[in-house]
Amino acid sequence: MRLVIALVLLVASPLRAEVEITPVTSPGGLDAWLVEEHAIPFVAVDLVFEGGAALDPDDALGATALMAALLDEGAGALDAQGFAIRSEELAARISFDAGRDTVSVSAQFLTETAPEAIALLNTALTRPRFDADAVERVRGQMVASLRRDALDPNRMASRAFAENAYPGHPYARPSDGTPDSVAALTRDDLVRAHTGAIARDRVHIGVAGDIDAATLAPLLDALFKGVPETGAPLPPHATFAAEPGLTQVPFDGPQSVIAFGHRGIARDDPDFLTAFVVNEIIGGGRFGTRLMTELREKRGLTYGVGAFLASGFLGESYQGRLSASNSDVGTVMDLIRAEWAKLARDGVTAEELERIQTYLTGAYPLRFDGNGAIAGMMASMQFQGFGIDYVNTRNDMVAGVTLDDANAMAKRLYQPDALHFVVVGQPEGIN
Repeated sequence: MRLVIALVLLVASPLRAEVEITPVTSPGGLDAWLVEEHAIPFVAVDLVFEGGAALDPDDALGATALMAALLDEGAGALDAQGFAIRSEELAARISFDAGRDTVSVSAQFLTETAPEAIALLNTALTRPRFDADAVERVRGQMVASLRRDALDPNRMASRAFAENAYPGHPYARPSDGTPDSVAALTRDDLVRAHTGAIARDRVHIGVAGDIDAATLAPLLDALFKGVPETGAPLPPHATFAAEPGLTQVPFDGPQSVIAFGHRGIARDDPDFLTAFVVNEIIGGGRFGTRLMTELREKRGLTYGVGAFLASGFLGESYQGRLSASNSDVGTVMDLIRAEWAKLARDGVTAEELERIQTYLTGAYPLRFDGNGAIAGMMASMQFQGFGIDYVNTRNDMVAGVTLDDANAMAKRLYQPDALHFVVVGQPEGIN
C-alpha cells in the first residue's frame, strides 16, 4: 500500500513528514482538509465542534456528555437497534464523544457507500431521537461510571486541581457531570445541549482516504444539511487562579496521588512549540527525562511521573501527576520544586535538547498510521489553530529550537514558588 510505503520513508527521514493536504470548500461554504489515499476503498471523516462540556449550564452538568453518547442510539426513523443495523449494513463505524472543549465525531465507511453513510451520519447530527429507554440505559451506564470515578484518587486530584485553578469557570466543573447531576437530566436538557453544541460555525473537518475534492465537496453539504448555523455562546476565557501551596484531600491508602502545577502558556503563543520541547525534557514521562530520573531512577519514589501543557481552548495551565508513598510525599514535593528551580536557573543542556529533538522528530511520522488517525489529526490541527502546512513544517520547527530559545522559555515558564500541589491521600510530615 502506498500509505505504508510513505510511512517507511517518513521514518527513514525523521526531520520531515510530507503529507499532501488539500483544502476543500463545499458549494455551501463548508471548509475541510483532505488527504487523499486511494490504495484502499475506505474513507474516514472526523468532525470537531468547539464548545463541549464547557457549554453545560450549572444546573445541567453532564448534559453534553450524555447527549453525545446518545447520538448513535437512534435518529430519525431508526431506533437504537435500527441505527446499529443500518451501520452494519453499510460497514460503517460512527462514534461520538464529548470533552471539556469539544464534541467530536469519527466516521469510517467504504467508498462505494459514502453517500448512504453520510446520510446516516447527517440523521444522527440533525434528528437524534433521545428515546426514553435509550436515555435511561445510557444514563445508567454514565452514573455507574461516575460513581466509580468519585472513588478514583487520580480523578479526585484532577478535579481538586481544576477547582483551585479556575474557580467560578466551567473549567472548574467535571466534564461528565456528577452522579446526581446526570441522574437529574431531562430530555429538554439533552435537546438544549444538542442545539447548543452542534453548529456549522464551530466545526472543523478532516477527511482522509479514497475520495477526491470534487466528490467530497457536495458530500459536505449533504452531511451538514439541516445543521444550525450557530450554537450556544462560548464561555469567557479562564484565568489561572490557584495560589502557591497545598490542597489536601483525605483518602485512605498506602499511597497519595499528587497533582501539581501553575499557570501555563496559550497554544497560540508564538513560543508554544519551544515550551513543548522543554517540557518533554523535564516531564515527558519517559525514562531519561529529568523528573523520571530524579524521582524514579535515582530514588525509587514513584513508578512514573509526567508533566504536560494543559493548554485548553478557553484557558491554560501547566500540570504534572504522580503517585508516591504517603511517607515520601514531602520529599517528592521538595524535589519537584528543586527541579523547577534548577531548570529556571540553569536551563537545559545542549545534549538534552539534541536528544529530545531526535526523539520528537522521529516519533512524529508514526502518528500517520491510517486514514482514521490522519482525519483526526486534520480536524484537531484546525481546532488548535495550526496552519495547513503545520504537519509538514512541525519537525523543522522542533529541530529549529535553539539552546537559547529553550533556556529563555525555561526562565519564563517555570516558577517553583508558584507551584500549587493537590495531594489525595494521607501524606505524612507535610503542612
